[in-house]
Amino acid sequence: MNDKKALSILGLAQKARAVASGNFQVEEAVRSGAAKLVIIATDASENAKRDISNITFHYGVPVYEFGDRGTLGHAIGKQERVTAAILSEGLAASFAKALEE
Repeated sequence: MNDKKALSILGLAQKARAVASGNFQVEEAVRSGAAKLVIIATDASENAKRDISNITFHYGVPVYEFGDRGTLGHAIGKQERVTAAILSEGLAASFAKALEE
């Protein structure tokens, strides 16, 4: 797992305006088909993990547990975030590949 590379890709996605963050925006992105990959913080509550897992499973969007709230928020230049969605197919594939390395 190449955390540094994954964080870098997440930052690039934010600069490209290809990130939705926060539970409401992520759920909307998943429902609309815009989300290509969803990230949930490892320190998210069990309820949040369950809710995101249910919606991503229903819509067929891959979901990854990665980083904590602070790390996830910092990577996209925001306050703490529990969830984020990458909206670009290419950046989502790069992020997933970085986590698998």
